[in-house]
Amino acid sequence: MKMDLEIVKVNNLEDIEVISEIAYEIWHEHFTPIIGIEQVEYMINKFQCFNAIKEQIDSGYEYYLFKSKGEFVGYTGMKETDGKLFLSKLYVKKDYRGMKISKEAIKFMANLCKIKGLDKIWLTVNKNNDNTIAAYEKMGFIKTRIQKTDIGDGFFMDDFIMEKTIDLKEKDN
Repeated sequence: MKMDLEIVKVNNLEDIEVISEIAYEIWHEHFTPIIGIEQVEYMINKFQCFNAIKEQIDSGYEYYLFKSKGEFVGYTGMKETDGKLFLSKLYVKKDYRGMKISKEAIKFMANLCKIKGLDKIWLTVNKNNDNTIAAYEKMGFIKTRIQKTDIGDGFFMDDFIMEKTIDLKEKDN
């Protein structure tokens, strides 16, 4: 099914509030079975709440909302680091998964990379998030290493680092 998708740059406090509401919904639904409710709550408060997202934007992250037929259906956050694009967040509401939104978002990011002269997109993904790992692999990402990060309060992120090489000479399709 082809999605009517608009990718909108976040540029005001209302947009940040929308992201924090979407994050709360997605994190509780998707991540509770993977990492448990206690770590979900901790990570929302540390990384996905209004203040955390605003601080990230103030420190150079770019956020975009995904909009379809007037409804916000997901979001992404990214930052240029060391000549690569770090894909920090890419989340789609449950009812909209499987509609190629993530694929369109990655194409959007690849085009940003071409504009900025960045030849890689990299991300972290929980090692037990099998469906998401499979989706990233289908979009051309490869696992490059494992990373375990202490995020405080006895919680860890146990992730794969994945990368996708961007051909800077390839024309947009």
